[in-house]
Amino acid sequence: MEYLERRRARIEERLESVLDDVEPAALAEQVRHVSLSGGKRVRPTVTVLACEAAGGDPGLEGDTTGTALDFAVGIELVHNASLVVDDIIDRAALRRGVPAAHAEYGHGTAIIASDGLLGEAFALFSADEEAMQAVAEAMVELGEGEATELVDRPTDEAEYVELARRKTGALFRAAAELGAIAADADPYTVESFGRYAEQVGIAFQIRDDVLDATADADDLGKPTGQDAEMERPSLVRITDMSPEEANRRAQKRSADALRALDAVDTGDSRAMDYLRDLAEFVVVRER
Repeated sequence: MEYLERRRARIEERLESVLDDVEPAALAEQVRHVSLSGGKRVRPTVTVLACEAAGGDPGLEGDTTGTALDFAVGIELVHNASLVVDDIIDRAALRRGVPAAHAEYGHGTAIIASDGLLGEAFALFSADEEAMQAVAEAMVELGEGEATELVDRPTDEAEYVELARRKTGALFRAAAELGAIAADADPYTVESFGRYAEQVGIAFQIRDDVLDATADADDLGKPTGQDAEMERPSLVRITDMSPEEANRRAQKRSADALRALDAVDTGDSRAMDYLRDLAEFVVVRER
């Protein structure tokens, strides 16, 4: 675990460093509240591991400009910005066990904080045109997913999977693609890592639906039962699947992710092992 913890620690250090430079002080406080209140840092860890698995140097030491480490922090900031908006839409009072941004500061200030996070993120991506394109495409997909959830809700499993691909899978996909891009990988390798992470993201979302229906709010760190209360689409609600059946769907996506990794010529086999572990973990996690 020391291998993985060192990478997570560097992501956390770089994240704090980026947020330390935010101005004015009021905005810095707000973005730090959003981004430093916890979180699993799954997406940025995928970025760093994908870079190493593709044979690249993630920039854990020295100048980080244009490295996987900066891209990792950037994708985490994009993710956190999207969570601020999600919490406003869902009227969720808690995020990661602390008050959501809109509950702490008000709706207007929370939206400004979300914009601030996006600005900091794109400053980190700006050193690489390919990275900018990968993230921009993911944000288009994310926006389409959010709109679909609100106004054109899925009515069957296929439509739900497309929603999950856009709403969750797209940022996971970008996270892995950014790592491969930082490693100067060929287009096929970038695509393979992207396919892997997209399937992990879909599995992650399905598991999220199951946890919302079955977990304890204190254990989860956020309110449960929100899907039913908000009449929000989830695989369990749309199809009347049992949680066990939904978990099996998530496990299938995990297996698809692992097959995508098998198509990649690896650089760092240890990083690849952790990517495989992640695909298996997201379908059994309890938070």
